[in-house]
Amino acid sequence: MSDSFDVIVIGAGPAGYHAAIRAAQLGLSTACIDKSLGKDGKPAPGGTCLNWGCIPSKALLDSSHKYVDAKEHFAAVGIGVKGVSVDVPRMIAHKDEVVAKLTGGVAGLFKANGVTDLPGTGKLKANRQVEYVPHEGETRTLEAKHVILAPGSVPVDIPPAPVDGDLIVDSTGALELETVPERLGVIGAGVIGLELGSVWNRLGSEVVVLEALEDFLPMADQRIARDALKILKGQGLDIRLGTRVMGAKSSNGTVEVTYQDGEGEHNLTVDKLIVAVGRRPYTEGLLAPDSGVNLDERGFLFVNDVCATDAPGVYAVGDVVRGPMLAHKGMEEGIMVAERIAGQKPLVNYDTVPSVIYTHPEIAWVGKTEQALKASGEAYNVGSFPFGVSGRALAANDTEGMVKILADAETDRILGVHILGPQASELVAQAVIAMEFDACAEDLGLIMFAHPTLSEAVHEAALGVAGHAIHMVNRKRK
Repeated sequence: MSDSFDVIVIGAGPAGYHAAIRAAQLGLSTACIDKSLGKDGKPAPGGTCLNWGCIPSKALLDSSHKYVDAKEHFAAVGIGVKGVSVDVPRMIAHKDEVVAKLTGGVAGLFKANGVTDLPGTGKLKANRQVEYVPHEGETRTLEAKHVILAPGSVPVDIPPAPVDGDLIVDSTGALELETVPERLGVIGAGVIGLELGSVWNRLGSEVVVLEALEDFLPMADQRIARDALKILKGQGLDIRLGTRVMGAKSSNGTVEVTYQDGEGEHNLTVDKLIVAVGRRPYTEGLLAPDSGVNLDERGFLFVNDVCATDAPGVYAVGDVVRGPMLAHKGMEEGIMVAERIAGQKPLVNYDTVPSVIYTHPEIAWVGKTEQALKASGEAYNVGSFPFGVSGRALAANDTEGMVKILADAETDRILGVHILGPQASELVAQAVIAMEFDACAEDLGLIMFAHPTLSEAVHEAALGVAGHAIHMVNRKRK
């Protein structure tokens, strides 16, 4: 095998493997170094997303939602189900099967596209040399014309609640519980905390979520966030805002959590504690002192708007650089960099990166929030439509939530779309497409949507911006 390549990618998560495959498609000799190992000890490219994040969590979210539907909601539509039970080991096994299939798929894509798959670790040295330490074999020094760094991220640890992998676990450990804890504590009411809390709440845990911030989901539109908080609390999640965890200690098979809020200090006893306070860029062992790559004040690799680092010919993409830690954002950055290396001139539009929280109902958005528009003084109009009057949502007995569209008051250009409801993760793609083409709310309102569909809620919200919604009483008419 050659020790010289056009492109070497370090990391095979979504950002890295997309970069490697696209580079190879463009005729560049490409190698991808990745250290991930599956439960069987074999290489498992795919990074956190496929192995310990996006995919396994969605498998458990989907399985637990099916259980709740069968147990609590099927009767309302005339389906009688008796003796519904949970087989957690089988649920975990299904999750593992999905992970194995997808990580194996990445390895197959590498082979099909001519990417040299290098299981092990990589360290960037000066002049685009890479020290490659394989899982098996001797250390080698590789050379590349271009290097793409995509090492991903890892869960954030907090001193008051040190993870022990048994009673106190991080987001990875929370996906491996083999029994349903009677009492479950979750530190953090962000995306990860809410999704993991939802899984175990649906399966029967008494879940308490402790969140240090006073506001719920401050990055989301606050109307959507308020409605979501009410719904999630109604499902049984005990979400306590403005709480600061002071300590967590394992004792006699339980965890004693001490936290403070506006009323003073409190104690909480749980059987398991999940620490889900976010993720940080993973750069340990990635850079030699002479690599030429610099970090910013928060520990992210410093890059420009096209993901180039300060070292010539070296790029960085995904969770290790600025911007939201989202798999799809990393994928597009990886593809952009590969194409720029090949002489093309693509860009990533960071204004149209969608965000999704896979609770039920789902929460999804793209663009600006109403609070951001108010803070900036931008004039805007609002159109909204509740799923409670959607024919398709009523037929499916899934009516919680709404679609909200924000548009520029003068130009009618869509500035933000926020969705709380069934299949919000799918519906938000329509908004992303519209915003990529600089569509106005009127443009979206003039498009014909199939009936009956959940998508009609997007259509009606767009019509509502100008007071033209058909299935709502409009506040203004033109």
